[in-house]
Amino acid sequence: MKKLTIIAEIGINHNGSLRLAKKLVDKAKLCGADYVKIQNYIPDDIVTKSAPKAKYQLEKNKNEKMFSMLKKYHFNFYKTLELIKYCKKRNIKFLSSPFDNTSFNFLKKQQLSLIKIPSGEITNFLLLKSIAKYKKKIILSTGMANLVEVKKTINFLKDNGLSKKKITLLHCTSQYPTLPKDVNLESMLTLKKKFNTNIGLSDHTKGFEASICAVYLGANVIEKHLTLNNKMKGPDHKTSLEPKEFQMFVKCLRNTKFISGSSKKRATSQEIKLAKLVRKRVVAKTNIIKNEIFSLNNITTKRSDKGTDASKYFNLINKRAKKNYKIDQPI
Repeated sequence: MKKLTIIAEIGINHNGSLRLAKKLVDKAKLCGADYVKIQNYIPDDIVTKSAPKAKYQLEKNKNEKMFSMLKKYHFNFYKTLELIKYCKKRNIKFLSSPFDNTSFNFLKKQQLSLIKIPSGEITNFLLLKSIAKYKKKIILSTGMANLVEVKKTINFLKDNGLSKKKITLLHCTSQYPTLPKDVNLESMLTLKKKFNTNIGLSDHTKGFEASICAVYLGANVIEKHLTLNNKMKGPDHKTSLEPKEFQMFVKCLRNTKFISGSSKKRATSQEIKLAKLVRKRVVAKTNIIKNEIFSLNNITTKRSDKGTDASKYFNLINKRAKKNYKIDQPI
């Protein structure tokens, strides 16, 4: 059974504050997540000044452009270094999504063994070429992409030196929040079948069900947004889980992984003990004398700790008794 990796996606829910980011690290650790993930980007390098915000990002200030919003929540390299140190101190793994080459080169210098590529960068071959040449494991979200685009990206990564064995594909629906009817979770299995990689889910639904189903279907990685409070200002807070919810979320996923088990049908050690008590065995239905022929009238099946297994009942019919039996005595 492969290990399940759970990523607490902070994203920009730290609102640009190192203090808030550290609090989120503390909560993620308490909840039992394996990784804390942030976003690293240079506002001037990833968006034009006039680019509009996405619908879910509008909030109250509908006239604000995406550049202004991203600049407001920018987490600089100094803060990132401090957060990496803090994650080590709290014994939880650090992960980041770079949105530009400058940010990636910074992360590369920190010798991270895993890089997360967000859905929006799946066609950004300028960035993907640098990541591929780093030759470390990646997690690639596939929101907004079709199979042709995913195949094209995987081939590009391979052509630039990245082994397919190092790629984990996350099914993702880039809607915030994602409605149950739009999750389309079975396409995660299509990714597995088509590309033969590890798979997972970047879950933007409000509940737990999608991730629980994903784990049952074989997801190796689950990513979910974490916030300190859904009412905080910022585009992602309202679609994130608060700490108590996230703790229950992690517990449910870990239990689901154990419940899923393996494809091998077997009795547990407790079931084996119980079977000895509750499975039927052949016993005398009446008093039986030696050489009497066993029949439907004089032998039956009852719970007993001794005797022939009930599955062999009909094998005994018409056989002769080798000794005397009293009622209920095991045959």
